[in-house]
Amino acid sequence: MVTDFLRKIWELARRYKLRLLLGVLLGVLNGFMFSLMIATAMFVYAAMFPSANGDASQPPIKHLPEFAQNLFFSARDGFAHGLQTHHGAVWAMIALIPIISLLRGITGYLNVYLLQWVGSRAVADLRTKLFAHLLDLSAGFYTENATGKLVSRVMNDTQALQTILTNATSVIVRDPMTLLTVLGFLFWQQPKLSLIALIVLPACIVPIAIYSRKIRRSSREAQVQAAELTQTMTEGFTGHRVIKAYNLEKIVAQKFRETTLRSVNLIMRITRASEIPSAIIEFLGACGIALLLVYLIKFAGGQSQPTDFIQLLVSIISIYQPLKNLTRLQNQIVQARAATERVFEMLALENSVPEPAQPKILQAANADITFENVSFNYGEKVILQNIDLHIKAGQLVSFVGKTGSGKTTLANLLLRFFDPAQGRIKIGGVDLREFSTRDLRHQMAVVSQENILFNDTIRRNIELGRPGATNGEIIAAAKHAHAYEFITQKPEGFDTVIGEKGVMLSGGQRQRLAIARAVLRDAPILILDEATSALDTESERAVQLALDELMRDRTTFCIAHRLSTILHADLIVVLEQGRIVETGTHDELARRGGIYQKLYELQFSS
Repeated sequence: MVTDFLRKIWELARRYKLRLLLGVLLGVLNGFMFSLMIATAMFVYAAMFPSANGDASQPPIKHLPEFAQNLFFSARDGFAHGLQTHHGAVWAMIALIPIISLLRGITGYLNVYLLQWVGSRAVADLRTKLFAHLLDLSAGFYTENATGKLVSRVMNDTQALQTILTNATSVIVRDPMTLLTVLGFLFWQQPKLSLIALIVLPACIVPIAIYSRKIRRSSREAQVQAAELTQTMTEGFTGHRVIKAYNLEKIVAQKFRETTLRSVNLIMRITRASEIPSAIIEFLGACGIALLLVYLIKFAGGQSQPTDFIQLLVSIISIYQPLKNLTRLQNQIVQARAATERVFEMLALENSVPEPAQPKILQAANADITFENVSFNYGEKVILQNIDLHIKAGQLVSFVGKTGSGKTTLANLLLRFFDPAQGRIKIGGVDLREFSTRDLRHQMAVVSQENILFNDTIRRNIELGRPGATNGEIIAAAKHAHAYEFITQKPEGFDTVIGEKGVMLSGGQRQRLAIARAVLRDAPILILDEATSALDTESERAVQLALDELMRDRTTFCIAHRLSTILHADLIVVLEQGRIVETGTHDELARRGGIYQKLYELQFSS
């Protein structure tokens, strides 16, 4: 499991492997520098205080090359005679510590910087890949997953990977190197004393194993709570009008507080499980030093030299900090695995609306649209049953019926947000599933009751209908949509920023911008999903004029709530509980005295 997780991490970082490998190499050098610093400190200490080294004929570090031994004896003589002799060796000896410290600082900085660079970009790539993948999934995916939780997956869950790719990668390279070099140095210099002092080291594995399991359980729960927290915030911000209107501020804030407290409890549980092993390791290290002291008092009989003991003491203390860092690394990996399990699960999700292996080219202009025995259901709930319908090119076809009768589902199937459970939808005699979704949707324009406008300029919101359109084309589209007048009355005109979801505009103005976007798209198929149902009478007139211009020479698929807007439709389709119960023109259906006639009388009886 861990190897599979690390393999996925490598796949993310492989694009930046040169910087990654350079950062790893510098981490190795930095770990080596730590041991070199300890040896140099003992080297300088013994030269400055010869009495601390019992055997004056030997340097404190065994097996030194000849030039290092000569430097040691020359510097020792220089210190002893007050720099009257061998002062060059003395200054060289003094300079060793800051030089090695500088090298250690440079390698440490570059190690962290390069790994942070790689980690930041790898996580940015992962977020982009995940976001793009989620956007490509079918509309059914979004009916089953809350927006706030998806935001949490993209932002919070991926953040744990950055910790692995930066801090953890630095630790996993530098600290094992530090451990190996210090241990090697210890056993090279004092094998017997080192073995006694480190006899408790294997016991450190036990707390690491015990608490890692606790961290993994708590980390999974913490990610769930983080997603709920994001969801609560998203609902609070997007639903602020309802919250204010019904005085729900305290209730929503209390829900947020309860979720936050659950998150805090889990974070503290993870913190406890992360820090207790470090404290245990430190205690075991102190026990090792105590065992060493017992041995020196009881059995060594004064044979060991002071420099030997100091060397051993400093080295052992130095070992346990990297060991604690590696313990934290183990915990970080456990947390990252728990956090990113769902990220990789989402990346593995397949679109329920698959793309064809060899897509055909769609020519939607002047093409008929046919529904052949189409049925559809959400889970166990049947939405459409046995829909058979032929729409001629250029016709205005209106769909009416009670709420829940399946009108919008028909539009969603035509856009291929979903595929039918059975049956086929054809354009020009070819099944929609044989076209690429991009090609299909490129030849459709949509104006709905709730049009999404972005927190950008008016110009940019219109341009989204056909990215790259010229300024003249955008202005022409605004004029066709009867939006040019109100746009030019704004202080900044087309450069006016309209706020989130177009909050700075009225309902009618938002609809006309959506129509301008559809005009600019100039698609042969137009879908109107209750485009005027939420407007007042005056706004509806302006929007209806714009829609009448937009519908010219296009096959229009109109979902209507107000029957007054569809009286001139070429074909009216009446839906009841997912079935077509009536079709015809307004006059034909009105004379028939069926469901349409009852709906019409109900709306116009006043």
